[in-house]
Amino acid sequence: MNLKTPLILIGLFIASTSHAEIITKEIDYITGDTTMKGMLAYDDDLKGKRPAVLIVHEWWGHNKHARDKAAMLAKEGYVAFAVDMYGNGQTADHPDDAGKFSSAVAGNMPLAKARFEAAMDTLKAQENVDGDKLAAMGYCFGGGVVLNMARMGVELRGVSSFHGSIATKSPAKKGDIKTRIRVFNGAADPFVKSEQIAALKTEMKNAGVDFKFVNYPGVKHSFTNPAADATGKKFGLPLEYNVEADKDSWQKNLEFFKEIFSAR
Repeated sequence: MNLKTPLILIGLFIASTSHAEIITKEIDYITGDTTMKGMLAYDDDLKGKRPAVLIVHEWWGHNKHARDKAAMLAKEGYVAFAVDMYGNGQTADHPDDAGKFSSAVAGNMPLAKARFEAAMDTLKAQENVDGDKLAAMGYCFGGGVVLNMARMGVELRGVSSFHGSIATKSPAKKGDIKTRIRVFNGAADPFVKSEQIAALKTEMKNAGVDFKFVNYPGVKHSFTNPAADATGKKFGLPLEYNVEADKDSWQKNLEFFKEIFSAR
């Protein structure tokens, strides 16, 4: 089976808010021989086709954090698709498993691209999606995924990374990247080194990309996830939710989306 060709299998589960506005729908799709499990979210009161956003999860997998962000985007009028990069909706409860899952994908860029494009094609196939107006955003592992998709030339209106991995062994050259990029980073995140930030800025400049890097002073890794403090304490990891950085990055990203989707 062609890795790039998704097959939408199931969309059985539908849940809505008490006001019956935001619909969430589970969608299974295929990449190669693996079933991927995503969640679509949209405002059912809005009619016609609209811009859409792919959301790539943290290294923990397709969990509540990514799904909550999809619902939040739906409230802003977008069709949002929380994708599955691990397959079968796998999630990790321990950093060792999260590391194994994320390394298996991040270490195999053809596989990562095939899984991302399968999700993208699945989103494009939705009847309420304007296939010419797509963006992608990612968190932690997912931030690295969307940056690498941009480096590999995937055509999107925009890409946003939140506390994502930014290093690469294959920096983009001029003309490689066909999208605009925003990166939101915690300046006190020990997983992102100063030399990596400098390298990313140089890479984006050399590639001629519309690029902005927002660095939040004193902010640690996983600053958009309200569960970060408890998880960090449980496993001795430098994770910390930061409400100010979360709100500011979300608002800046909404402004970015408004800009890219209004452009012709």
